[in-house]
Amino acid sequence: MPTELEELVGFIASPNANIRLLATENLVPFSASQPALFKTDQLTPIKHLKFLIRDHPKIAEHALTCLINLTAEKDVLEYVATDERFLGILLGLLVEPDEVNANLMAMLLANLTKWDGLKSLLNRKQPAPEKLKSDDRVINQLMDLFVKGADGTYNKHADYDYLSYVFADLSKHEEIRQYFVNRQDYDEVIPINKIKVFTEHKSDIRRKGVASIIKNAAFDIPSHPAFLDEDDVNILPYILLPIMGGEVYPEDEALEMLTDLQLLPPDKQRDPDSSNILTHLETLTLLTTTRAGRDLMRSISVYPIVRETHLRVNDEAVQDACERLVNVLMRDEADDEEIEGGTAAAIEEDDIVEV
Repeated sequence: MPTELEELVGFIASPNANIRLLATENLVPFSASQPALFKTDQLTPIKHLKFLIRDHPKIAEHALTCLINLTAEKDVLEYVATDERFLGILLGLLVEPDEVNANLMAMLLANLTKWDGLKSLLNRKQPAPEKLKSDDRVINQLMDLFVKGADGTYNKHADYDYLSYVFADLSKHEEIRQYFVNRQDYDEVIPINKIKVFTEHKSDIRRKGVASIIKNAAFDIPSHPAFLDEDDVNILPYILLPIMGGEVYPEDEALEMLTDLQLLPPDKQRDPDSSNILTHLETLTLLTTTRAGRDLMRSISVYPIVRETHLRVNDEAVQDACERLVNVLMRDEADDEEIEGGTAAAIEEDDIVEV
């Protein structure tokens, strides 16, 4: 005999909307604590949940929440992420300006991009809503959602913060990393320039995701000149400001710093999440791969900023990252061998990994 919970799972597919609502609502906690309940009959309950994302908004909300929890399971993740029809429905709903469950859909997509096959999003196309003013490439639509939709400006029901996690996972793939560092034909903008402004955003999720995207993009060494060029990407202010507080520097150090970093208010706060500070420090270290990067950081007094970060952030991983970066910046260049297009001797292969 099936248990009461097993019977409840069966009601997900009820033709009665009130029963579907009651079933999905009550099953949400069990989708996290007892995922095996949903794996019966060759994952048929998962199939039903996928169908319900187009149901009444409250039913869809509960179905999406269940799927978010259940895609933590590898077999469920593969089952959902490889369903091309479902992906088309999910992505089509996500970009609609009146979709009330858009944030949950972004969360689910963030889980699905942990499946390596989702790098196919780079080449996927669908019609874009007129309001979005994007082109037909899904990855451009997601980028425009993330930028234009921050703080509910595109869809009053959503902020799309979790798309930063989508991009962070996708940017581990070399072909998608190239997307972030190259100018796009439809708007003539380099995508990394669209997202860099969010490194000090109020949303913890957005800041964390963007920090990881920038770090992953920095693994593309040929892009470093553009990253460091004030007239191109100009990334340094956006990764240095989050690690700075309101400390006062000696005049000789302050005057050498980038203009955006000078005369910060005394109540300036560094990022409260030490993992974000660590990510930015690792990005800076990646940008020392070339001699030009190291020389630039020396000339704009990056060392004093790292010194103060080491003193003021009580986190062992952050302090270790500070020390690694300082060792690079203070090293005699005679000790380094420049490898064009490769990795500097200062960075050990396993020190920094994509996130």
